[in-house]
Amino acid sequence: MSTVKCLVWDLDNTLWRGTLLEDGGVQVPDEILSVVTELDRRGILQSVASRNDHDHAWERLEKLGIAEYFVLPQIGWGRKSDSVRAIADELGFAQHTIAFIDDQPTERAEVNHHLPEVRCYPAEDAASLTALAEFTPATITADSQHRRAMYQAGFRRAAERATFVGADDDFLRTLDLRMGIHRATEEDLSRVEELTLRTSQMNATGVHYSDSVLRSLLTDPGHEVLVTTLTDRFGPHGAVGIVLLAKHPATWHLKLLATSCRVVSFGAGTVLLRWLTGQAATAGVHLAADFRRTERNRMMEVAYRFAGFTMDDCACVARLPADDGIHTLHLAPTPQEPPNTMRVHAPVLSSVDGSVAEWRSA
Repeated sequence: MSTVKCLVWDLDNTLWRGTLLEDGGVQVPDEILSVVTELDRRGILQSVASRNDHDHAWERLEKLGIAEYFVLPQIGWGRKSDSVRAIADELGFAQHTIAFIDDQPTERAEVNHHLPEVRCYPAEDAASLTALAEFTPATITADSQHRRAMYQAGFRRAAERATFVGADDDFLRTLDLRMGIHRATEEDLSRVEELTLRTSQMNATGVHYSDSVLRSLLTDPGHEVLVTTLTDRFGPHGAVGIVLLAKHPATWHLKLLATSCRVVSFGAGTVLLRWLTGQAATAGVHLAADFRRTERNRMMEVAYRFAGFTMDDCACVARLPADDGIHTLHLAPTPQEPPNTMRVHAPVLSSVDGSVAEWRSA
């Protein structure tokens, strides 16, 4: 069973005891507050779908000191299924990664009817949610513990973009975007493994690499395990990309490229591919890239094609090992111009002395 990415709470007789319209002093029991804080620590986002007056309910959440835990709250008099759908759509999450908890069987049935992939739970199960496998991520990383803050920064960023007059690239240049690419360390491994598990739309193969496999590759001179981070003036986005590269004498074999869907709008995947292409051109090697089409990674296929990768025959591709269902794309790289929307600080992959360089427009 996949891990829940967002839990949507009803309020009356679910998050808090009692009904707000009848008792303005409703309280959240300690055991429920513990669930809210623990899920937040695990990197599971939380929201609200409640039939209530918005201002009254939100004011109560603020007075209770817990409003900050809930992103994209949907408080009003509409259908709960519409509220849950709106939350999933705004977050960009597949519905099977959303959970909903409510004390009313009719409300759960309504959500289940319109959104059958959403997992629904009765309010009496609230205190035990943290013991369930679907609410227990395999790893809890530094990024997990700051996930809510990163999404909230993203909402502020999006609000500013909505009022910005000008082209997308002009707005991106106002953000002071900085991409960092570094060779993974053992401390990075849990986040690297998490990226291969959580990322589906921008994952080139859908292959999961376990902690043990990644750990063995860290010390293998024939492989590069690279982690990408992104920061802007709103704050850090955390680790947003992973590259697994097998280095052969005449060919670099890109076995895995995955980037977080949260940074698609910044062109992070395109910048990462262009940087890698430039590094290969400098080293005088061809680039080969594994790709396996899934139900959700069409955007990654477009990114590879846009970067110039093709299915053209090449002797370097023929000699590479192939797995079932995986196609190997090919590129004869050329030097690349640096991006004009962000700075990139990255290692020199052809160097053996650990050199790093900044790649940016003049």
